[in-house]
Amino acid sequence: MTAPNRNALWARTFADELARTGIDAVCIAPGSRSTPLTEAFDRHDDIETFSHLDERSAAYFALGRARRTGEVTPIVCTSGTAAANFHPAVIEASQARVPMLVLTADRPPELRDSGANQTVDQEKLYGDAVRWYKDMPEPEATDRKLRSLRTTAARAVSEATGVDAGPVHLNFPFRKPLEPTHVEGDVPADLDSEALDGRSGSRPYVKTTAGAPELSEDHLRKLADDLAVDRGLIVAGPADPPGFNAEAVAAFAHATGFPVVADPLSGLRFGGHTRTTTVLGGYDAYLDERVTADWPDPEVVVRIGASPTSKALRKYLARTDARQYLVDPTGRWREAEFGATDLVEAEPSVLAWRLSQLVRNRPDESWNALWTDAEDAYWSLVDDETDAFEGRLAADVADLAPEPSTLFVSNSMPVRDLDRFARPSTKSRTVLGNRGASGIDGVVSSALGAGSAATDHLTLLTGDLAYYHDMNGLLALGRLGVDATIVLVNNDGGGIFHMLPIEEYEPPFTDQFKTPHGLDFAATEDLYDLSFASVDADDFRDAYAESVATDGTDVIEVRTDAESSHRVRERVAERVVERLSD
Repeated sequence: MTAPNRNALWARTFADELARTGIDAVCIAPGSRSTPLTEAFDRHDDIETFSHLDERSAAYFALGRARRTGEVTPIVCTSGTAAANFHPAVIEASQARVPMLVLTADRPPELRDSGANQTVDQEKLYGDAVRWYKDMPEPEATDRKLRSLRTTAARAVSEATGVDAGPVHLNFPFRKPLEPTHVEGDVPADLDSEALDGRSGSRPYVKTTAGAPELSEDHLRKLADDLAVDRGLIVAGPADPPGFNAEAVAAFAHATGFPVVADPLSGLRFGGHTRTTTVLGGYDAYLDERVTADWPDPEVVVRIGASPTSKALRKYLARTDARQYLVDPTGRWREAEFGATDLVEAEPSVLAWRLSQLVRNRPDESWNALWTDAEDAYWSLVDDETDAFEGRLAADVADLAPEPSTLFVSNSMPVRDLDRFARPSTKSRTVLGNRGASGIDGVVSSALGAGSAATDHLTLLTGDLAYYHDMNGLLALGRLGVDATIVLVNNDGGGIFHMLPIEEYEPPFTDQFKTPHGLDFAATEDLYDLSFASVDADDFRDAYAESVATDGTDVIEVRTDAESSHRVRERVAERVVERLSD
């Protein structure tokens, strides 16, 4: 490897080592202090660069790619507030266990705490949201320092993608010259070839062999014995990247006879396994205390993934006397109702597969019938509902998306509507969302990042506030060549607060909570070179079908009324209670 100066050598060595670990893409926000890193990634033949003008969009785009692939897409920025704009995505990645590698450029040490322009304290900037932080040494063209640099690069990827996946932050101080200009004597000619060029055969400098936490044989058999009961449930919350093995969970469900309560973000609500496995999706409506009061409690609940989206499901689990096994590969707690009785430190898919070889229950037909009858009654009532409302749009997207599809869903009402109204099916869907910290920021960028990592058709289901919050992310459409169908549910201010008691207080409900904005989003058509159409709910299915059949990005806006949509949700829920209580 050759380089005109020590900064260029340092950055090119680092980029080379990342490529050796398997990194094939990076998101870069332009800036001066990060020039050595930008130049190094840009010139590397095996690394694709995604250039973003907005640091927040860059970070969320990388987050979306990692959600889709389970692999790291590093993010690069200059010093100062640029690094702070990464912070929301870093928090989401930490909470949701999404791999992320944050590379921030910094001023040299003597300028820290000096009042120098664009200089802020970047050391441990993201607090405990990162799995590992390292303040990188100043670039030096010595054998030992280059070996250390390659080792750090390999370790950083390993830390970010380990069992407890999440963000890693490396802070790079650079002094001028930042450009790849020649500096006489800066790079010695006698550097060790392995430190300079890396291990032979394109191997990473340090190769980490990752393992999955598993139970010992004794503990596994004890757990299998505990699961030999008549009434049980498998509850699958939002999955961590790269997701659950659907075949393993299905095998476990068959062996135990337990139904699978599948969050839309679990990766288990859709797919071929639903042909032979009891997968439930309507629970948010029928797990009302008035319905379940006469149901027997489950004896055992096995919980995998993060906390479910459905509040009704979480409250139901808290009411039961079941023994609840919380399965988590990191051994960390993810259950805010505090109803779990056992924490099992194991990789969920591996555990499910091993238990499927040991458990042989005879299904309790009456127990399973409670759930399947409730499920059938619920979907029948949904089909009978004739009024157009927001939940119908979510159901239509889940039903009409081409196969295979990536469906990214925003927080607030869209993910809740998908949870309640997207019926389990055999269709091939990869459903993703930012449920770690559940913010509405960065949703557009995350969706487009996910779309950039796959050849599937991409649909983003979002509300108007989330669309407004991340319109900068739409720049990726033209700059990076990502196409999508964006379903924009516009109720002029969001509907989530209609679910809360504050709705009854006017004022301040309209001005301080619902916050109508009155924006005409049609202007984004010319601004971001996309196709924008506003349609009635009755025409949505045709408009969506036309969009997915054509190239390019279409925004399909459907104007809705948040209050009337919420009243429909309540009406359907009450009808379910009435039918099942009878």
